[in-house]
Amino acid sequence: MILEWQERVGNQRDWVWRGWKTRYTYIRNQNILNEDTDTIPIILLHGFGASIGHWRHNLEVFSEHHTVYALDMLGWGASEKAPVNYSVHLWAEQVYDFWKTFIRKPVVIIGNSLGSLVSLTAAFSHPEMVRGLVMMSLPDPSLEQEAIPPFLRPAVLTIKNFVASPLFLKPLFYFLRQPGVLRRWAAIAYANPEAITDELVDIFAVPAQDRGSVRAFTALFKASIGANFSPSVKAILPHLDVPMLLIWGNKDRFVPPSLAPMFAQYNTKLEILNLDNVGHCPHDESPVEVNPLILNWIRTNLV
Repeated sequence: MILEWQERVGNQRDWVWRGWKTRYTYIRNQNILNEDTDTIPIILLHGFGASIGHWRHNLEVFSEHHTVYALDMLGWGASEKAPVNYSVHLWAEQVYDFWKTFIRKPVVIIGNSLGSLVSLTAAFSHPEMVRGLVMMSLPDPSLEQEAIPPFLRPAVLTIKNFVASPLFLKPLFYFLRQPGVLRRWAAIAYANPEAITDELVDIFAVPAQDRGSVRAFTALFKASIGANFSPSVKAILPHLDVPMLLIWGNKDRFVPPSLAPMFAQYNTKLEILNLDNVGHCPHDESPVEVNPLILNWIRTNLV
């Protein structure tokens, strides 16, 4: 059965990357006469546990002005649940190889949460591909390590290694993928209860039933608590030379909005936009507000 959201996210295709099947979608800007007159393309990158479907309220709106692509990063959504060493750098390389294969002109990358961290890393590693960045709820895992006193770090590492054991993670995964649990998780991520629909829960729940999902979850969880999972945001920001917009809901319970002004200190091209009564996923929770804000920012700063 085709879910309704799948009919609103464009032309889904499979692309084999480094031997693994990955999913992407696209909608071409219907207002252009030919490829040479196209406006700046957009790539959309989802957050932790999400997928292409999380952009169902944004793809068609953005495509009225831009050709838009969205990727399921390896291990998420309909992409293969590969048994690999996951990292932000790995996903950034997936985005770059996708860009080289299908686009080959500077783009705007729009990311949410983990996707914003991947977009930042891709722009740092491959500046030729990026015209601008729009990030929503930007995490910095390296700050957690800095916050732990040195004498406590061995004990914290021991606890993390225990939690990363398959004996712990497999039962945890079977518990977390239950629709009722996912709905409660979404209630923490979203400030507006009306945004937590059955469709949203399906978007999170269906990929968790895929073959290899338990194995991928274990690999992803282990990687996410490792020291090499992610680069430092504040180490990357000073080296970027493109316009950047950082959108943050003031009711984000996952990543503190207080990080935004700190990040702004590291790059004068980083513009901060705070949204009232919005949580961790502004693009999905408040698309009527966020879509025109992003399109206007692109038109004002990049066109």
